[in-house]
Amino acid sequence: MNDLQKDILNGLAFITGVIGFMSGEFILSSALFASTTVASNINVNRKKRQD
Repeated sequence: MNDLQKDILNGLAFITGVIGFMSGEFILSSALFASTTVASNINVNRKKRQD
């Protein structure tokens, strides 16, 4: 996967988490928020190491 695909996947997971939070699915939305945070931090750390 390239960076654009990873960013799109993270964005979709985040939007799904927001929609889940608004509909009352708090456990699912918390898991989605956690996964997007971890994935985002991994991508940022990889980019810093490459520079």
